[in-house]
Amino acid sequence: MKLLNRLCLALGAAALACSMPAVAQEVTKIKFTLDWKIQGVHAWFYWAQDKGYFKAENLDITIDQGEGSAAAVSRVMSGTYQAGVGDINAIIQGASTKPGEAPVMVYMIYNRAPFALVTKAGSTIKTLKDVEGKTLGSPAGSAALKVFAALAKKNNIDEKKVTWTNMAPSLQEQMLMRGQVEASAVFSATSYMNFVSMGIDPEKDIRWIFYNDLGLDLYSNGVLVTAKLAKERPQAVTGLVKAINRAMKDCITQPDACIDNLAKNEPLINKDIEKRRMVYVLKSNVLTPESNELGLGDVSDARMTRAIAQIVDSYELARTPAPVEIFNRSFLPPKQERLVKSAL
Repeated sequence: MKLLNRLCLALGAAALACSMPAVAQEVTKIKFTLDWKIQGVHAWFYWAQDKGYFKAENLDITIDQGEGSAAAVSRVMSGTYQAGVGDINAIIQGASTKPGEAPVMVYMIYNRAPFALVTKAGSTIKTLKDVEGKTLGSPAGSAALKVFAALAKKNNIDEKKVTWTNMAPSLQEQMLMRGQVEASAVFSATSYMNFVSMGIDPEKDIRWIFYNDLGLDLYSNGVLVTAKLAKERPQAVTGLVKAINRAMKDCITQPDACIDNLAKNEPLINKDIEKRRMVYVLKSNVLTPESNELGLGDVSDARMTRAIAQIVDSYELARTPAPVEIFNRSFLPPKQERLVKSAL
């Protein structure tokens, strides 16, 4: 009888335990920096936030605007932010000069770098060589400015003959059109639609000199995290990447809905302009033949090795970082989850 009572008590306790909610997993708080002011190319981050994708991965994400994709890397490298979206070429430089301190990229977004010099269609700057003796402009934190040294060295341009004017990000296109600078180092992802919003035809009125067309086959912006977060909270990084990948696929197939959601976070945006910007960037920089083959978020090891060598050589860095120091694919979802069929 005593044995029966004990058995009943044990069974009752087990049933009670099963009926109680599971203990919630610990939530990881992450400060996330964008590379720029809120634009259509940030729609997937806010979609992941507002649709609960981050929350589903036990993440509490705070998203802040940025001041440049190279500056975003500095923010994460300093530890002020645990993650963000920034330029992989700045990571290469950081990993070379301060091994172990630089952040690591865990999800590539801009498979083709959007770095370019822009000038008026009627400008005397017709080739890269023509920038010598000219005044160029760029925000201080711009990755296009940081990588210009690599472009110049690759093409035998004398940087000492180029004068740079620093400008606020919001004035980049305006100062060019006013003649205050003769060319500007830009992210085509930003400037193309900025020209459109100014009533300027970026195809007819603007001459574009793309870095990747002049010997720099570089990657660009993606999701990066601190080495500390990757080491101490790998599950959080896996969840972060999973949520962003899920959101990107949604935005590729539902661009209108994603831009509508972005406008709820930043009511001042022009939804038509930002949708066009997002679609332009997806077509030009994200959905490339390489990303279609490898899936969103991944890179080619051979191409990454070449890109690292180009940056190291151009900046005469003392140390060549290993690709694994720059990009870590171990946090990526399976390839099948990263393949997308775009109707754009």
